[in-house]
Amino acid sequence: MNSIEKQRPIGVFDSGVGGISVLKELYKLMPNETYLFYGDSANAPYGIKDREEVFQLSHNIVEKFLQQNVKAIVIACNTATSAAISRLRAEFPEIIFIGLEPAVKPAICHKKNSEVVVMATQLTLKEKKFAELIGHYKNQAKIIPLPASKLVEFIERGETDSLALKNYLKDLLAPYKETVDSIVLGCTHFPFARGAIQKIVGSQVYIVDGAKGAATRLQSELKNNSLNNDLNSGAVRFYNSNPDPAELELSRKLFSL
Repeated sequence: MNSIEKQRPIGVFDSGVGGISVLKELYKLMPNETYLFYGDSANAPYGIKDREEVFQLSHNIVEKFLQQNVKAIVIACNTATSAAISRLRAEFPEIIFIGLEPAVKPAICHKKNSEVVVMATQLTLKEKKFAELIGHYKNQAKIIPLPASKLVEFIERGETDSLALKNYLKDLLAPYKETVDSIVLGCTHFPFARGAIQKIVGSQVYIVDGAKGAATRLQSELKNNSLNNDLNSGAVRFYNSNPDPAELELSRKLFSL
């Protein structure tokens, strides 16, 4: 593959700024790549919308990326992955698509016959894809779906350790605090509240998300297609559907955490 093809950028998008948790893992693993991060904060959160609306919003962002000649697109959003990735792959077979799904497998592998709480948005938990994932592991652990869409709103406001956030999490996690073995962060916004969650449930609880797995899959796909950029140092560019400059400031702040 020639150098021009290798240097094409990678598009990364989320319903807001949460997907920056995935972007950080991508950049850590592949710092030579150029990343275009698009946060759709004007339409956040996706997790309370219906499937078709999420698909249309995702499709619009993909078209923006195609105008930038991207070589791959990472859907750094569990909800959008569930609602849109199959249709997007079918419509744009020339593009590498990497999606996110709740990291249930590593949580179950961490401890046998354990209690696993999967925190995610309402739409992710309602999707057939999630039901199939849980069905695959239902005999290996007690898996508890826990809707936590409001947590997205906290992160979108830049609240990662506020008193209000802590009180929300305390109430949400109270029924499981004494019994849970692992918590799966099934939304890309949630890793930014990992510290607050860990303090509430205790250091003995294993907390996992799907960002590293997505980064590894993308690296493998790029290498398999001879598209990995090993020629120069990379860059990260931020875009947001919300015109308020504060949104881009928040994006840069979260990326630097």
